[in-house]
Amino acid sequence: MSTPPLSGPGMGAAAGPGGFPGAQAATAAREVNTASLCRIGQETVQDIVFRTMEIFQLLRNMQLPNGVTYHTVTYQDRLGKLQEHLRQLSILFRKLRLVYDKCNENCAGLDPVPIEQLIPYVEEEYSKHDDRGIASQLRFASEEKREILEVNKKLKQKNQQLKQIMDQLRNLIWDINSMLAMRN
Repeated sequence: MSTPPLSGPGMGAAAGPGGFPGAQAATAAREVNTASLCRIGQETVQDIVFRTMEIFQLLRNMQLPNGVTYHTVTYQDRLGKLQEHLRQLSILFRKLRLVYDKCNENCAGLDPVPIEQLIPYVEEEYSKHDDRGIASQLRFASEEKREILEVNKKLKQKNQQLKQIMDQLRNLIWDINSMLAMRN
């Protein structure tokens, strides 16, 4: 999905820290999709945070007027820097607002997806199979259970036969021992 090109007051005019104004103007002139708009918005928020930190740094370094004579040149220099940062911050907020509006405009036609559908559930693996898959699983499980019951029945029969053989051998050994005892 493509969007209209980013343009507006201050777009491309303010370069971020280490950025090039020409590169931003070229980026603003071409069409971008919603994901790119979100990335641009993220970078803009990072620039806003950076500028805000610089503003607080400048404010921390400025002295409050407490009756002490202050160098007007230093004061004017710091005031100029502060005003420039505030102007750039205002431009960045306008840029962020444009990006936000474009993203909302691009997503306006989309049907909202409930959050529950975005979360994968373990049960969904089983629900993907059709009813024949579930029926075959049930059939397989019942056959397996039937086989286990048959094996258990045969095992009990074999155990019974072995018990009878052991009893017969015990009786035979008893008889042999009795005969040997009478012989001596």
